[in-house]
Amino acid sequence: MTIRLFPPLAVLAMTMLAIPPGLGAEPEWRHATALVGEPKYAEGFERLDYVNPNAPKGGTLNLSASDSFDTLNPIPAKGDLAVGLELVFETLMTSSEDEIAANYGLLAEAVRFPEDYSWVSYRLRENARWHDGEAVTAEDVVWSFEQTVAHNPQREFYYRHVVKAEKTGPREITFTFDEKNNKELPKIVGELLILPKHWWEDAEGEPRAIDETTLLPVMGSGPYRIANIRPGESMTYEKADDYWGKDLNVNVGRHNFDRVTYTYFGDRNVEFEAFKAGDVDFWRENEAKRWANSYDFPAATEGRIIREEPENLYRSSGVLVGFIPNLRREKFSDPRVRRALNYAYNFEEQNKNLFFGAYQRIDSFFYGTEFASSGLPEGKELEILESLRGQIPESVFTTPYENPVGGNERDVQANMRANLREAISLFREAGYELRDGRMVNAKTGEPFTFEILLNGAIIEKVALPYAENLKRIGVDVSVRVLSDSSQYQNRLRSRDFDMIYFGWSQSMSPGNEQAEYWGSGAADREGSANYGGIADPAIDQLVKQVAFAEDREMLIATVRALDRVLLAHHFVVPTYTLRNSRLAYWDHITHPEELPYYGLGFPDVWWFKGNE
Repeated sequence: MTIRLFPPLAVLAMTMLAIPPGLGAEPEWRHATALVGEPKYAEGFERLDYVNPNAPKGGTLNLSASDSFDTLNPIPAKGDLAVGLELVFETLMTSSEDEIAANYGLLAEAVRFPEDYSWVSYRLRENARWHDGEAVTAEDVVWSFEQTVAHNPQREFYYRHVVKAEKTGPREITFTFDEKNNKELPKIVGELLILPKHWWEDAEGEPRAIDETTLLPVMGSGPYRIANIRPGESMTYEKADDYWGKDLNVNVGRHNFDRVTYTYFGDRNVEFEAFKAGDVDFWRENEAKRWANSYDFPAATEGRIIREEPENLYRSSGVLVGFIPNLRREKFSDPRVRRALNYAYNFEEQNKNLFFGAYQRIDSFFYGTEFASSGLPEGKELEILESLRGQIPESVFTTPYENPVGGNERDVQANMRANLREAISLFREAGYELRDGRMVNAKTGEPFTFEILLNGAIIEKVALPYAENLKRIGVDVSVRVLSDSSQYQNRLRSRDFDMIYFGWSQSMSPGNEQAEYWGSGAADREGSANYGGIADPAIDQLVKQVAFAEDREMLIATVRALDRVLLAHHFVVPTYTLRNSRLAYWDHITHPEELPYYGLGFPDVWWFKGNE
């Protein structure tokens, strides 16, 4: 999961950039950055390889979204943000979808940093403009950063190493860091949204509240502006004909639709019916049963609906999804209890009966990537773990991680009974016992009960059988489905839950975000991505080593070591994933013959066929 934040800056003379003392000669300006190898596209390139430079322009793209929204302000951690705002706001740099962790100039035309990565400077494009025609300035960048870290705890933590942000020239901004040799820091400050200071600070003489939710049509600098808002129901974006960046090489062949509309649905099945009726143009299927059985309607059988299963999007990402216990609850503090919870989950039966055999069981926090650990540690990975021996579970050195197998073709029930017996044994080791069919604390007699909190009903069919299995060993589990997404988000942010079903996405260049996921500093911070509340000194040390890995080989070894330690603590009951997208779309929209290797290019490089 890449975390998008905002930038800080530095003040200097009008004629030249001041270089922090002791760093020697000024570094050269670059058009791009890459964390893996060198940027694919040389300075002055004409366009990205995967776009159609002659893609026709025009038409309206009708999309759908789930639940609702109540804010258009991306800064504070408040409310449910409307989808599609990336069409309105821009960042200093933008990524390409046929490379791993490579960024090219967008609002900024160039970037530079010293060999020790202790600071980074960005130079804005002279013609960059807001939708009202005002220039995008260095002051906007500084202000955006300052407001973000002031009003969003997650962003503040992510940018904790930025100690100074200054304007250092008419169009130059410098970020200074409190540590050296963290290669990712220059990149992540370039990926953050930039907002117009003058729009937020001058609404007919009265400032708008940047720290509050709003449904005002916010202004940006991107290829689209907000055309229509129906609060909680729909958002319409229309192309900005005077968009300043339409001829940039990174934008050739992109932004081909005149209008993009998102309609919100509170029920996923109703949303699918809208797609079948032609009211929605594009559908990403997330239900195996529906993908297998529900595409027999006329438009699909007649070929007017196109179905594809590309793996592109998953070539650049890993994932962990599952049931996450809240470690802040004393009942989940013992790893034997958490391990017992895994023995009650029967993936094999669900995959057969619910998922048509389409899914794979997740067995890594970096599943689907080269960072996933397997077997026993060796080489550099073993050296890293040996330095932490005594601080990490001994099983890391002796026992490869494996999920319990909940079923087999011969005797599913016998296999599951054996797993439940093992779960009871682990509970017993942790100080619990069965009394009158209930799992209770052997000393206090308190029953072991908890609630699984779900955001909507789609995972209910997964959670209910899991809860029933736990009840078979005396653990009283309830499943609560919240239909109001904002209520779920508020409980998630405030850690008001026993167990949730959630997960993390991982890029092919893990770095500073790992502290946000597993670091002690994020464990008790409201709104962080450390949902379970992991707080472990050895894990903190590994997270820091990931950020400072000197080369790709060491990065892989360190992340695999981190993966092993996380798995050995049984922080999550891993569930399942699919390593390809399931796409369905009406034949009046289309895409380049070759999608970008690491993405779908949607909707950026797609177009309306009726204009060909």
